[in-house]
Amino acid sequence: MRTQFKKRRFWVRWIVPALSVACFSYFGFHSWHGAYGLNSAEALEIRRVELTQRLARLEERRHHLERKVMLLSDGAVEADMLDERARLFLNVAREDEVVYFN
Repeated sequence: MRTQFKKRRFWVRWIVPALSVACFSYFGFHSWHGAYGLNSAEALEIRRVELTQRLARLEERRHHLERKVMLLSDGAVEADMLDERARLFLNVAREDEVVYFN
């Protein structure tokens, strides 16, 4: 019986380490420079602060509108709120009044 030995090529033993280095390099680069990487943490923090401020403004506006709705839908509508709403919707003012627009 005759056997033939194949000589292993020297580059075959470098395939797995080369692929490993390529994968580590790819993921390392994107963990540093990617959209959610270490460099973008500052930009994300700035965006978080901006959105928190916007949320506070929107909540304040919502509370203001809820108070106005509560005054209108209490069952006993206050006279000045009724007058203000009527003047706003009908676009009416007396001659001796000064009108300020928001």
